[in-house]
Amino acid sequence: MQTITLLSPPSQNKWLQSYYYLRATASIIWILLALFIGKHHSAVGAALLILYPAWDAFANYLDARQSGGLTANPPQKWNVVVSLLIALAIIWALSVSINATIKVFGLWAIFSGVLQLSASVRRWKASDGQWAMMLSGAQSTLAGGFMFKQASSGMALDVTTVAPYAAFGVVYFLISAISLTIKNNRKTPPLARQ
Repeated sequence: MQTITLLSPPSQNKWLQSYYYLRATASIIWILLALFIGKHHSAVGAALLILYPAWDAFANYLDARQSGGLTANPPQKWNVVVSLLIALAIIWALSVSINATIKVFGLWAIFSGVLQLSASVRRWKASDGQWAMMLSGAQSTLAGGFMFKQASSGMALDVTTVAPYAAFGVVYFLISAISLTIKNNRKTPPLARQ
């Protein structure tokens, strides 16, 4: 039986602060691997394209566990499902072409962006730092459409096509994390910080 954790708003803000730093760090590592290894080794690039939505599924699962569980958080539940299905679809698309793979990735960016936007809107009143996550969700949707269009054009693509998308994610996660860090420190009495 799964234990469901319900956090108070201050504890939720602390969790989200750590969570957003974790997401930013993971994206930075992914970008570095894509630029310096994946671009030159197609097998590594392929693995990174599968790993991105798979990690997103796991991260959404972790976040939902700290926010009442998947049942209480439909956008995150659907993000887990969609991201896992897309990871499997990317495995298939890699056998077709890199352009087909980027199309699938673009579709995922659209759906996950809408779901992230929905999750952020749901958290708006209870948690701080959500405006950047709302922008991130909207930007993800637009970037997904752009990636799909690129892949449809027939231009030569590789794993680094996704790097700008991941970089914008880093920026939004860091904005939210830093915003929460500032707000959490203001709310914490000075003696409790020591």
